[in-house]
This record gives sequence, C-alpha cells and structure tokens, in this order.
Amino acid sequence: MGIVEEAHNVRVLGSGEQVIVLAHGFGTDQSVWKHLVPHVVDSYRVVLYDNMGAGTTNPEYFDFQRYSTLEGYAYDLLAVLEELQVDSCIFVGHSVSSVIGALASITRPDLFSKIIMVGASPRYLNDADYYGGFEQEDLDQLFEAMQSNYKAWCSGFAPLAVGGDMESVAVQEFSRTLFNMRPDIALSVAQTIFQSDFRHILRHVTVPCHIIQSMKDLAVPVVVSEYLHQNLGGESIVEVMSSDGHLPQLSSPDVVIPVLLRHIRHDIAV
Repeated sequence: MGIVEEAHNVRVLGSGEQVIVLAHGFGTDQSVWKHLVPHVVDSYRVVLYDNMGAGTTNPEYFDFQRYSTLEGYAYDLLAVLEELQVDSCIFVGHSVSSVIGALASITRPDLFSKIIMVGASPRYLNDADYYGGFEQEDLDQLFEAMQSNYKAWCSGFAPLAVGGDMESVAVQEFSRTLFNMRPDIALSVAQTIFQSDFRHILRHVTVPCHIIQSMKDLAVPVVVSEYLHQNLGGESIVEVMSSDGHLPQLSSPDVVIPVLLRHIRHDIAV
C-alpha cells in the first residue's frame, strides 16, 4: 500500500471493469456509504477513502494551511487516483466532496466519466441574488458553539443535519463520526467549507453531473440543486428525493440507494 493510500485509509473492493469512487462529506468517513457498498461490489471496482481531517485519519497529517481551501482535498483525490492507477471513474461525492470532485475534474476531466453529487452546494452563505441557506451571523454562532463545547455542539448538530430524533441509528452514527474528529480540526474544516464560494468554477466543470438532493436539508436548500444545474459547464440532471436530511444515504437508504444505483448505471440521455 502506498503512502497516500495509507494516509487516507483507502479500501478497494469488488472487481468490476468500471471504477466507482465514493467520497464522504464533513463530519463523516467512508462508513457513511455502508448501505450502498453491498449493491455495487459485484459489478464495479469500488474505491473508498477518508478525507484528511476525518476522525479515522491521523491528525498529525492534517496541514491547516493546505486544507484551508478545498483545492487541498482535490489534490488528495487526484493523488489517490494516481496511486491506484485509475484512468477513469464514476465519482460519487457527498456534500463537500461533490465540490472536491468537481474541482479535481477541472484539472483532470479525463479521470471522471461522471460525477454524482449528493447534497452539494457551491456556497452556503446567502448573497444578493443567491440563496445558500445561511447568513454570516448563523455561521458565526455555529463556529462559536463548536469552539466553546465541541461535544455539546455535536449532540445538537447531528439530529439537525440528519433530520431525525436523537435515538435514530443514523443520528447516533453521525454523532459518533463527528465526535471522532479532533475539535480544532473540525472547526477549521467547517470554516473552510461553510465560508467557501465556488460558484465561479461551475462553468469550468465539463464532466456530466448528476445532482441528487433531499427534499428537506438543513445545509442545502432545494433551490441550490437547480442553481448547480443551470450553471455547470457540462450536461447535468437533477433529482430531488422524498428524503429528509443532509445524510440521506445513511438515514433513508430505502429511498436513496435505488436512486443512486440508477444514476450510477445510467448516463444522462442527451
């Protein structure tokens, strides 16, 4: 196993011709795909990895400067693909990883046959002619709460993000992976994500994009999926699911897995 693979806990499962790369969002790790993996291992070569900063990675490897922008994560993704000698993949990115995949595809469009975006947003802050769902005051309060008592913040944020009561398995799972992150790293990652604005790069993304979104999502309003569709540089398609929450592949697998499989197996009809 190479250095990059080891640092990112890369796992390669299945033995199909086509490669699927599964990338997780903030506060989770590759385990967020546990309901999808059994459905794809028989037909695809499946690559799972953890973003640097996830609780499952070595905090000593987290370079605060490198990861103060999402480009740092995009370069990591390209390094993983290079080390595994992947020459083309279907990339499934959850939340921030959708944008990470999009950034990587601008540099190396040849490596991505399509990008499936789950709960993606190019900007979380509202702007004059853009609704991202958050005001700066909301984000300042979020960062302050993370700083003052991280464990308490995790307990409060998890059910809001997942969209369920504290007793649900998905909420407990997200609480666990959130709490596994080192608090100072979690704050830094949250600030990088929530303060980012990647609207300007969308037109440079030429790889086909499948935009999948929950009907109700605390982090990403439904209008954002339409914004992506209108502004991406290549072919794109939107599907809004009846699911609730920002981690629907974990909380509503019965709804989400069939949708994901359909978008993995079928290309956009042009």
